[in-house]
Amino acid sequence: MAELLVLVAVVGVVALVVAFLLRRRFLLSGLGAVTMWLRPTGAPRWSVGVAWYGGDALLWYRAVSLSVRPQQRLCRSEFQIQGRRRAGAADVSLPADVVVLACRTAAGPRELAMDTSTVTGFLSWVESAPPVR
Repeated sequence: MAELLVLVAVVGVVALVVAFLLRRRFLLSGLGAVTMWLRPTGAPRWSVGVAWYGGDALLWYRAVSLSVRPQQRLCRSEFQIQGRRRAGAADVSLPADVVVLACRTAAGPRELAMDTSTVTGFLSWVESAPPVR
């Protein structure tokens, strides 16, 4: 009986890992999908995730989750970049080579961090938003 419980537990863990990896692969396979860190301004912790930007919104999915729904949806027409900086000593959970963007959104101030190779495309997407009426 104990062997059966161990086998069921192992199969469950393997299934969970496979589901997690398939979700991440699916999220990163889309056009405009990038790894992005997000935190509300003033919050102590960064959260890593996968962001899709395109059309009229940025959809951000938490990396350590099985949810298929985005945890953040930021509308491009209500999105403004207020500043740009390199990750500093206070940003201990970020890789050293990322760029941090201070943003104002309809959901409140946010900071987004992304690889330097991603910043230009992301800023072009934000700046090409149609004018707000």
